[in-house]
Amino acid sequence: MYFTDRGIEELVERRGEEEVGITWLAERLREFVDLNPEFEIPVERLATWLARLDDEDEDD
Repeated sequence: MYFTDRGIEELVERRGEEEVGITWLAERLREFVDLNPEFEIPVERLATWLARLDDEDEDD
């Protein structure tokens, strides 16, 4: 188990029944980076990964 799993589990426990939009998520990510600028690169990588999740595998 990764350390981040605890945070993910808490997220699911607290908000697992909610439905949110991508715009809401993007605003929360921006807000988080504004409060924690040292996490700008990991948040950018997560956002990019989520944005490209359904793209065809570019390695084939």
